[in-house]
Amino acid sequence: MTTQQNKRPKVAVIIPHWNGIEVLEPCLRSLEASEYDQLEIVVVDNASSDESVAFVKREFPRVKVLQNSENLGFAGGCNVGLREIDSDFYLVLNNDTTHDSNWIGPLVEQMESDPNIAAVQPKIMSAQNPEVFDYAGGVGGLMDILAFPYALGRIFTTTEQDDGFYDTPQDIFWASGTALLMRGTALQDVGLFDEDFFAHMEEIDLCWRFHNAGWRVVNAPESRILHHSGWTLPPDRYQKKYLNHRNNLMMIVKNYPFAYLAAILPARIALEGVAFVFSALIRDWKRMAAITMAIGWNFTHPFLLYKKHQEAGKKRKPQAVAATLRKMYGGSIFFQYFLRGHKRARDIEA
Repeated sequence: MTTQQNKRPKVAVIIPHWNGIEVLEPCLRSLEASEYDQLEIVVVDNASSDESVAFVKREFPRVKVLQNSENLGFAGGCNVGLREIDSDFYLVLNNDTTHDSNWIGPLVEQMESDPNIAAVQPKIMSAQNPEVFDYAGGVGGLMDILAFPYALGRIFTTTEQDDGFYDTPQDIFWASGTALLMRGTALQDVGLFDEDFFAHMEEIDLCWRFHNAGWRVVNAPESRILHHSGWTLPPDRYQKKYLNHRNNLMMIVKNYPFAYLAAILPARIALEGVAFVFSALIRDWKRMAAITMAIGWNFTHPFLLYKKHQEAGKKRKPQAVAATLRKMYGGSIFFQYFLRGHKRARDIEA
C-alpha cells in the first residue's frame, strides 16, 4: 500500500451506523468541510430500521453505502468496510462525532512520522461540554496490569477539563474507536476487529494485538473532534454494562501469555466481585446482573477463549510482549482511584 511521492495518502473513513439520521447528518456535513483532499467516506449500515440509507444516498451521493442484512455491531460493521475498501490508512469513526476542518491532517502526519506506528487518535472532547474530555477516550487510552482501561483525561467516570497538560504527542496503550486512524499494513499483520466483541473494547483488543506484534500506538493532540458519548448505547443500559465486563475478561484471556494468566485472571475476577458488592450497596441491579452474566459467559466458553488465545499468540513476538507489559501501569487504577482518591491520569503514582 504505497503512495505516489508528494501525494497525500488516501484515507478511507469507515462509519458504522445503526439508525439515527439526526446524528449521522452532522457527522457527514462535518466531514464534507474537511480540508483533507484524499478521503473516501463509507457508511456501513447495520440494518437500520429508519430511512438512513435512502437519506445518505440522496443527500450525500459521493458517500459510499454498504448495507448489512443484520446488525453486526461496531466491530462487524467496521470490518465490512475494512474488507471492502482498499486504502493506505483507515479512519474508523463514530457516527455521533463532529470535527474541525483540519483534524485529519495531523493524524496522517503523525502516522507518517514513523512507519512502526499502527494507530493514532485525536483529542476527543465532549460535545455536551467542549471544554471537557470525552469519556470514550480523552487524549488516548492507557491500561493497568489488571486490564482496567483508563485514559489521558478520564479515569472511570471522572473526566478532566482540557488545560493543555496533555498537548504533547505521546505513545498510548489504546486509541479510541471513536476516531481511530490505522495503517493498512498493520491491519494486514495482526487482523481486523474481533467480531465476537460486537461493541465495546474491540479497539483496545486490537491495539493490544498491535503492541504484542511490535507496533506503536500514539496520539495527535493537535487534532480535535467532538463526540456525543453514549448516543447509540446510553451508559445506564444493561447491554453496555454487560459487554464492557464480558469483553474485558475475554480480552485478558486472549492477549496475555498463559504464564501471566494464573496471576492476573484471579485478581481481575476478584475485583469483579468487589464491583458486584459495591453495585449491591448502591442497588445497581443492572450492573450486578451484567457482572454475573459476563463472568458466566467467559466460564462457559473455554474452547472459544482458548482458540482466540492461540490465534492471537501466532502474532505475538516475545520481545514485543515484554515491551507491551512495560507500557501498562504496573499497579491498580482501581486502588488509585477509589482508595487513594487520584482522579486524573497525571496523578497516578508508579
